[in-house]
Amino acid sequence: MTQKRTVVGIDISKEKADAHIRVLDASLSKPSTATGRAEMIAWLRENGVGLAVMEASGGYERDWASALREAGIEVSIVDPKRVRYFARSAGCLAKSDPIDAKMIAWYAETFAVEARKPAHDADRDKLDRLMTARAMLVRLQTQIGQLAEHKQPPAVVKAQQALAKTLKAQLAKLEAVIAGEIQANEAFVARDEIMQSVPGVGATFAAAAIAWLPELGHISNKEIAALVGAAPYVNESGERKGERHIKGGRREIRDLLYMVAVGASTLHNPVLKAHYRQLLARGKLKKVALVACMRKLIVILNTMLARRQKWNPPAVVARNAPT
Repeated sequence: MTQKRTVVGIDISKEKADAHIRVLDASLSKPSTATGRAEMIAWLRENGVGLAVMEASGGYERDWASALREAGIEVSIVDPKRVRYFARSAGCLAKSDPIDAKMIAWYAETFAVEARKPAHDADRDKLDRLMTARAMLVRLQTQIGQLAEHKQPPAVVKAQQALAKTLKAQLAKLEAVIAGEIQANEAFVARDEIMQSVPGVGATFAAAAIAWLPELGHISNKEIAALVGAAPYVNESGERKGERHIKGGRREIRDLLYMVAVGASTLHNPVLKAHYRQLLARGKLKKVALVACMRKLIVILNTMLARRQKWNPPAVVARNAPT
């Protein structure tokens, strides 16, 4: 029988961290400095803490997570929305850093399995940061491009063109670094090659899946569909049967998956093209059919990675796919 470890909830802000151990009803607050982290770690060790759970806090949690891991304390970073919904369900409407630390600890103890994430991987963490920066540049590129959709004063046009040129160059450099990071890691190369063997799946989605979806290939098909946000949820009560809708999931990877599914289902992938046409023939709306293709694609990728197999559908499927 596995021994139950002491869990601490830690609420991280820019200036400080508040920690709470529910089983001991003990709390501590320390500044986000090297000294503060050392004192917090000493306190956690004194109290036998084996798992520290904290929310994603816009990057402020990274230095704390790194220090805790170096000290031999396992760290799990959870979705802040889940913790907040949990707090509300428990009737806790007040919000402060100490209260948040208590709720994180309670959440971690209640959902022990969900609080445990895949083992920390420094290479994947670096790739995560690179892909997050890339996503930010892409958003900026889109915003700058929108200036050109309407007539602008010459000064604005000049600024827009200069920024667009700079962003394009920096994005290319960043993508080269991302490709290099993947090629430098044997496990990443294997996952990248399997995913890119699927018609319609390119380098950007493969890199994003490696960075943001490490569970891919390691959990069930139902779980991966829900995790990425491609699983429709039942909406029924009594005699009423409402439409099913997808909810939640990891937005960045879900948005990329949707774009990949659109191209794969309409142009590039014979299996998904056939599935998409069949759904339309059955009267499904195009958006509904595309979401179904999203789910089918992530399930295909999950299965391929679990089996460590590249794309190899039955020949009859490709031959009979609509053109």
